[in-house]
Amino acid sequence: MARLTDITYYPVKGCAGVTVTESAVTPAGLVDDRGYAIVDEKGDVRWQGEDPRMALVAPELLDGELTLRAPGHAPVRAGHDDVDAWLTHVLGRPSRLVRPSAGPPARLHVVSTATLAALNAKLAERGAGPLPMNRFRPNLVVDGWDTPHTEDEAPTLTVAGAELAFAERTVRCAVTMVDQETGRKAGPEPLRTLAGYRRAEGGVVFGAYFTVLRPGKLSVGDEVRVGP
Repeated sequence: MARLTDITYYPVKGCAGVTVTESAVTPAGLVDDRGYAIVDEKGDVRWQGEDPRMALVAPELLDGELTLRAPGHAPVRAGHDDVDAWLTHVLGRPSRLVRPSAGPPARLHVVSTATLAALNAKLAERGAGPLPMNRFRPNLVVDGWDTPHTEDEAPTLTVAGAELAFAERTVRCAVTMVDQETGRKAGPEPLRTLAGYRRAEGGVVFGAYFTVLRPGKLSVGDEVRVGP
């Protein structure tokens, strides 16, 4: 029986995630997922591939108030402190915190432990060490599937009262080479190994995106069923 083992949302796009034991899932995805973003002086959204130190920015949402923390820096509260100056100092580049205008419904990123285990086995064959799940920044982690990449082949997933529909496999980028604990690039893995067995149109793929067919509440330990 497959079960949900981790639920993570990312209050600020590209920054550290917040792992919870339960969360509502709405037509727009997990509650509070990627509700904020960091942009440069031109208004372009910053991402970890260019700014790996974003991994060290740890957001916390409490009663709708956002607090940011980073090693060696005092916490800063959005709406109370000069968040933009704080981010500029932490990242070493001009930065602003914004709330993006509503776009298309968000997707949930799903990765299974079997998929990660298959990758780590291939890394071991190359003499490389295993990678943690957070390199791939999933929203939902599923344990209990015998076959790696089951998430690629699932038309729908039912988790408690929520139902998710497969959207597409996740094309991976340089963010997967960022050590989420140190905020430093540590490549060339996993992209080098993934390129050898997970190449697809658009790049290399690992994990899958799902849209929300039926909202509900997700909890760690919920059974995950693959639909027809």
